[in-house]
Amino acid sequence: MFSSVKILLAAIVDYAGLFPPAKLSLKEASSNYARYHQSSYSWLLGRFIIPVSRLAELETLVADVPLIPWSLSVIMSENWQEELEQIQNIDNQDQITIASVEFKPLPPEEIKQAIDLLPTGIESFFEIPLDENLEQYLAVLQGTKALTKIRTGGLTTEAFPNIDVLCQFIFASAQAQVPFKATAGLHHPLPGKYAVSYEPNSLSTTMQGFLNLSILTALVYGQQINQSEALMVLQESSINNFQFQEDKIAWKDRYLNLAEIQKARQYFFRSFGSCSFQEPLDELRELHLL
Repeated sequence: MFSSVKILLAAIVDYAGLFPPAKLSLKEASSNYARYHQSSYSWLLGRFIIPVSRLAELETLVADVPLIPWSLSVIMSENWQEELEQIQNIDNQDQITIASVEFKPLPPEEIKQAIDLLPTGIESFFEIPLDENLEQYLAVLQGTKALTKIRTGGLTTEAFPNIDVLCQFIFASAQAQVPFKATAGLHHPLPGKYAVSYEPNSLSTTMQGFLNLSILTALVYGQQINQSEALMVLQESSINNFQFQEDKIAWKDRYLNLAEIQKARQYFFRSFGSCSFQEPLDELRELHLL
């Protein structure tokens, strides 16, 4: 495996096994997370995503799971003010580390209020809608330590954003210097038509590839690409249209060295939430990238 691939994909999958379409029990999801962390591919794994309402339940389980400490990303509800106090009072921090909190869509004015109350040492992701005024949301977040979160899929075709809208968001976020994560609809490295759930006769729709998105965000962050070219990157459905080498990744005549890839991952595209860790892993193997 090339160093360029490992830097591009390091800690990129936040495991969301509790959420659709997997919807595993907490015991199943936590056992999976522990097992993935002990595997040789643990470097791909990011945080364990859990609703704040299930933290107490998790605390009773971690003693039986051989993983200390847990690195969590906690989904807040509409009662986020009280919940921010709750997470700061967790008393077994030797087993549970809350690395980040994720807010459901809030009006810009409420986002301002939340930023002022954020605990130190914990990252915060604010989900923003892609079909509204991006500049208004990014203006609130710009210059703060808060990050954005976008929804890139779901259980309906309408949940998957148009690639023009997705590109617009990526360029606007890079210009505003606001990092982001994505959630849902990114199980596959390359774009294509896939089933939206694991149910028999599930409807299918076109999904984005997390490999394309990762490479594109690095190119955009490094100001190496324009919007029409960005649309082409997102639609590349063959691995042969990218070149992977030990010290670089390329698309056409655009090259990303290791430092550029690492900088984009650290300061721009942080991760994506997926209810499956195995599916992205298996498909990366099929592409001979691992």
